[in-house]
Amino acid sequence: MTTSTKTRSLIAALAATALLAGCNAGAGTSSDTGSPEEGESAGSGDGGDDTAAAPEPGGSDETVRIGLVAEPASLDFTTTGGAAIPQVMMDNVYETLVQIDGESAEIVPGLATEWEVSEDRLTYTFTLEEGVTFSDGSEFTAEDAKFSIERVSSDAWTNGLKAKFDVVESVEAVDDTTLEVTLTRPSNQFLYNLTTLVGAMFDTEGVDNLAEEAIGTGPYVFENWDRGSQITLERNPDYHGDAPYFASVEMRYFDDANALNNAMLTDSIDVVSTVQAPESLAEFEGGDFQIVEGTTNGEVVLSMNQEEGNPLADVELRRAVRHAIDHQALMDTCWAGRGELIGSMVPVTDPWYEDRTGDYPFDLEEAQRLISEAGAEGTELRLRIPSLPYAVSCGTVVESMLEDAGLEVTIDELEFPAAWLETVFTNKDYDMSIVSHVEGRDMSAVFGNPDYYTTYGTEEVQTLFEEADAGTEEEQTEKLQEAAALISEEAAADFLFLLPNLMVADTDITGLPTNALRESFDLGDLARE
Repeated sequence: MTTSTKTRSLIAALAATALLAGCNAGAGTSSDTGSPEEGESAGSGDGGDDTAAAPEPGGSDETVRIGLVAEPASLDFTTTGGAAIPQVMMDNVYETLVQIDGESAEIVPGLATEWEVSEDRLTYTFTLEEGVTFSDGSEFTAEDAKFSIERVSSDAWTNGLKAKFDVVESVEAVDDTTLEVTLTRPSNQFLYNLTTLVGAMFDTEGVDNLAEEAIGTGPYVFENWDRGSQITLERNPDYHGDAPYFASVEMRYFDDANALNNAMLTDSIDVVSTVQAPESLAEFEGGDFQIVEGTTNGEVVLSMNQEEGNPLADVELRRAVRHAIDHQALMDTCWAGRGELIGSMVPVTDPWYEDRTGDYPFDLEEAQRLISEAGAEGTELRLRIPSLPYAVSCGTVVESMLEDAGLEVTIDELEFPAAWLETVFTNKDYDMSIVSHVEGRDMSAVFGNPDYYTTYGTEEVQTLFEEADAGTEEEQTEKLQEAAALISEEAAADFLFLLPNLMVADTDITGLPTNALRESFDLGDLARE
């Protein structure tokens, strides 16, 4: 790289969007969206106001109502896992120095207007936007950026994704608008990681109660949380960018897919952020609603606990599990055939994607043979799944297919996020689980650390990840393809399918993302025609 590779360092990018052939159901632009019928107002919150309010400068005084399923356990993603928190907070309340463009999938300016990378690829110099303030009125400066990046490596951050910044050696605030970050080694992933939740910028004086309060620089400010019902955000009157169209946003949470659909059909919400019952799409066809289809980063993973003493520590038994699952039939049954079979932990929009669906074709006889050779007939396996529609629906199909192969499967449905996070993610008290990993480019985070809940992370795969990160772009692609192949070959997990992005909204709602390639549901782009 040359010294001034500001836009050259837009390396990244998740190749340009391959749209799925069917509808998609992952997350609107990370998760969920929906809206009322054309001509109806979303301003009243109950759908009863038929007259849209006169627009204010930069927007209107309307409220948009977004329907979602998974409610956060906390507002603090620095200590709590799960995709529901960054879905609401990232890009809307908290911003990053750089961000992923939802259409081009390139890395573009955020709170940093430009950046330079040294020729040895070790030093990144960011020029910060001037005049940016936090929602508490304090000025955003390089000291806040330094504080935010350094805090990821401190004991204050307990979210396992903090490892993304292990490569950071030092951070210096050169002046109020200049930040210099030095790495221990070249890293292809560093700039991309800055677009994720570890790159969130915090106020140095605003982190005392992150679980319930949020002080950011984004287009919206956190207003209220009615637990079990909704989170309300209000337009930030001092936002440094273009003011969002909607004066407020109600993120409304529903217990099940039918309740979510009914809310859309009865004009209780304006957007279904993630359709959780794809077979129900016919209810929305016919002109009163718009259906948005695209792809996501959400690999639906059947994880297998490989800790010593666990039945699935036996690689041959894991291979039997992979052969026992008819992935096309599973996707057809539990997600109405909507999604994409990928066979690996790499979504179709990543530059190193390869179709690995042929690694373990459905072969019931081979699965039974492997189980017999392992002396594992009748082995009891606990399939502990989160109470999310795709996991519950797919769990019963996995149970049936594995029992056909000769295993005994018991399904435990755990409340999500709290119970699942504690039981499976933290305590690893499970044999198998099903969850969608929605973070972008997360293969190394999920399969590069034996202490992670997936319990895989051999020295060989860790070396491949390190070589990929430090090498050229060509070497990065090559090594990550090798890593994906190794993870697949050793049956570190099974990859059921890639969730589609499928939203339903009012016909006059604009700014809905086709593809969900970011962790957030970007509310700042939404408007009404």
